[in-house]
Amino acid sequence: MMLLQVQQLTKYFGAELILSNIKLEMQTRDRIALVGRNGAGKSTLLKIIAGELATDSGDIIKPKDVSIGYLPQNTGLESELTIWEEMMTVFDNIREMEKNVRSLEKRMADPSIYEKQDQYEKLMKEYDFLQTKFKEIGGYQYEADTRSVLHGMRFYEQDYDKVITHLSGGQKTRLALAKLLLTKPDVLILDEPTNHLDIETLSWLEQYLQNNDCAILVVSHDRYFLDKIVNQVYELSRQSMTKYKGNYSKYLVQKAERQEQELKKYEKQQDEIAKLQDFVQKNIARASTTKRAQSRRKQLARMEILERPNGEEHTASMMFGIKRETGNDVLHINDGVIGYHDTALVKNLNLSIQKRESIALVGPNGIGKTTLLKTVIKKLPLLEGDLRYGANLLIGYYDQEQATLTSNKTVLAELWDEYPTKSEREIRTMLGHFLFSQDDVDKHVSTLSGGEKARLSLAKLAMQDANFLILDEPTNHLDLDSKEILEHALINYPGTILFVSHDRYFINNVATKVIELTSNGANVYLGDYDYYIEKKQEAIELAAFEQQDVQKAKEQTNKQSYHLNKEAQKLERQRKRRLQEIETTIEALEQELQEKEMSLADPEVYQQHEIFQKVSEEIEDMKSQLEQLMEEWAELEE
Repeated sequence: MMLLQVQQLTKYFGAELILSNIKLEMQTRDRIALVGRNGAGKSTLLKIIAGELATDSGDIIKPKDVSIGYLPQNTGLESELTIWEEMMTVFDNIREMEKNVRSLEKRMADPSIYEKQDQYEKLMKEYDFLQTKFKEIGGYQYEADTRSVLHGMRFYEQDYDKVITHLSGGQKTRLALAKLLLTKPDVLILDEPTNHLDIETLSWLEQYLQNNDCAILVVSHDRYFLDKIVNQVYELSRQSMTKYKGNYSKYLVQKAERQEQELKKYEKQQDEIAKLQDFVQKNIARASTTKRAQSRRKQLARMEILERPNGEEHTASMMFGIKRETGNDVLHINDGVIGYHDTALVKNLNLSIQKRESIALVGPNGIGKTTLLKTVIKKLPLLEGDLRYGANLLIGYYDQEQATLTSNKTVLAELWDEYPTKSEREIRTMLGHFLFSQDDVDKHVSTLSGGEKARLSLAKLAMQDANFLILDEPTNHLDLDSKEILEHALINYPGTILFVSHDRYFINNVATKVIELTSNGANVYLGDYDYYIEKKQEAIELAAFEQQDVQKAKEQTNKQSYHLNKEAQKLERQRKRRLQEIETTIEALEQELQEKEMSLADPEVYQQHEIFQKVSEEIEDMKSQLEQLMEEWAELEE
């Protein structure tokens, strides 16, 4: 089903053309990524489609019953309500219907209604209809859905009564996204939804969107997120749009192939043009060939000249070099404790970094990743333990806060003042490597965008020629092109790297080892981010399997215990019965023995030798039986 069409859309800001002849289509379950450099017009296009900006020409076509949900970039939820109250406003229509259902139930519970058959039947029909509709629109699950989404956005039941005005900016942004997801629109338009989300929340959001039926149009610098979510990519470049099928990684391959094909077509046409022009020049003045030359000239005039493909919009690449090599051992931490003042964040930390390793530090927000980096560069002391550095170490540190530079100097002066012994040409060359054009170097630092400030900070870092780079969120504020250039620079860097990043695509491309920080030390994974996730999942499955084994063993033990108890009870009953039998037998034997012994005094017995002998033997026999029974009785009584 067609949900949305953008036809020949054009947009100006003043006299500047931003978008030209833009076309876009969205059908059911389309997942579209909108990509392009910062300033290409991505957010502008999203606002136009969402109805927040007017277009200068062109049309946005959608059916009346198609709903659109839009999350602007860096937008936080503003409300005087509590978290739960605000989320419940999404379901006002359901809650109103719920009141009507309860009201009908109350009327049906009135005994007097049964006396009015017509009214009762009418009430039942109304109730059945309303209850069915209530179920269809999610009346029995909206609270459970709300808890699920809030939990995914890292809000728990103890948070539900918090007033939204008291929350942080990041929390408000996550709540805005949570509320939008709960509205379940047909078309979901997201402008940088991954900002302020940690890796766990991102993973939840990816899973949620994958299982959702809505169509999605998203702008994001998180390439891993795009790879997981989208099935189409529209690229905005120089006011126009190009469509690619597949996720972000497939888009990169197709784009490279397309550029290569376009370049070949262009070069082939240029060769043809050169040959035609050469023929015309050589033959136009000769009477014998002038007609053919004129024909070639007309052919040239009719030819639709291809423009040279633009290729990559960047022509330079970032570069990081080193002044000298380090030893093989770069850094060791033994039994370390890191934190602030007397507050320990990580204990039992053992860490070893070798030459030319590229290590990604991962872990939940607040666990101490940035703290560890600052401890390594001696901005914070190691609270306990031993930290040893390798030989010839020269550390270069990129702080994520450096992207907030506020200097009134020009870009050129900002870098040159830190390295006054360098020539202007060297400074300009370095800035060029970090995508600052000739005009850009004269801009004042305070007027730069977040991405430009980040690139300037990286240029400063590159000037150090450090052999051990420590990077805290180096891809923050960078657009997709800049991230790719930075990746290539770090992959080719001949030194050692320790970095923190929430960019999983970046970790995959750059890291040779992943170290997960926990409150009780560090876990080492010898691979990229996907390898780390795979091993984590294996550990979870193994733990679940072992738990099942423990449960089975416990159940088996309980079963065995039950049988043993049952057997013991049976034996106890048998013991008691045997004791009773023995006591009865002993009593009877003793009575009979007494009678036999008394009979020996009878003349009829003791005067007849054979009878006396027989009775005496019977008495001895009975005594022997009594002795055996008494022994068995004693054993059973113990």
